Amino acid sequence: MNQGLRWNFDDLVEMAVTGRVSQPTLRRGGYVHRPDGVGEMLPGMSGIMYSARVGDRAFGWAADHVEPGVSIANPDERADYALHYLTCIGNEAEVVTGFARGAKGVVTGEHARLLVDFAPEILDEMTVGDTVQIRAQGRGLKLESHPEIEFKKTSPSLARALGLQEKTGRISCPVTRELPARIMGSGAELNAEFVDQDLMSGDRVLMTELGIDQMRLGDLIGIRDVDHRFGRSYRTGWTAVCLCIHGDSVMTGHGPGILTLMTGPAEYLDFHIDAGANIAHTLGIRETA
Repeated sequence: MNQGLRWNFDDLVEMAVTGRVSQPTLRRGGYVHRPDGVGEMLPGMSGIMYSARVGDRAFGWAADHVEPGVSIANPDERADYALHYLTCIGNEAEVVTGFARGAKGVVTGEHARLLVDFAPEILDEMTVGDTVQIRAQGRGLKLESHPEIEFKKTSPSLARALGLQEKTGRISCPVTRELPARIMGSGAELNAEFVDQDLMSGDRVLMTELGIDQMRLGDLIGIRDVDHRFGRSYRTGWTAVCLCIHGDSVMTGHGPGILTLMTGPAEYLDFHIDAGANIAHTLGIRETA
């Protein structure tokens, strides 16, 4: 971490929030529809995902909206909102019930559920309904040396691990790739503290041309000319740095999900390309991916 950066880490509170491992659900009929109208019945969301983990591919699964790791939610609606709004990427999680009790994991995303990574041997001991407690910290995070930049869903541990660099007054964050604002889809209507925004990935030729089909779960992503302070809107001269948190979809406008981590005027916030900018590496979740 750049030693010249001044954070308000000591001002942040840390508190416990809990959720239960979710059972995957399907609506009656079960089909999701491709742009040509053909329906498919595919797995992907909620539950315990044994096949996909942060660092793995975001495209190419025989699935829809693949959520890596363990998906958790709280059955009480208001408590579930607290779980969503207070939890940040990089927070520590612990299984507190069942055969895997005491096992530690890390929060890697927020979708319809909170997404938590656990080692494969821990997943083998977990079951739907297990309670996971998170040490939530990061809401209210500020970079005091650069107050123009607003942070979303960023824990102190993630902030330290991002590898931010200061160059002539501007903060630059390593990202694996840049996305053009024009391909951002569903989720623009949501506030940037809640859930993600999806890519318009139906044009496979464009995805290949831009190299987006090589995106991995956990990749850091840069987008120019967007303002993510409140919703996610087009605005020239602004920048956002985001995180790929779930896999591709067959539905129009519902490609891989991109969660906002920080946003600000381009004169204060920038990004640079680093192929290794994935939280599987930066947070030490996996040695290889």
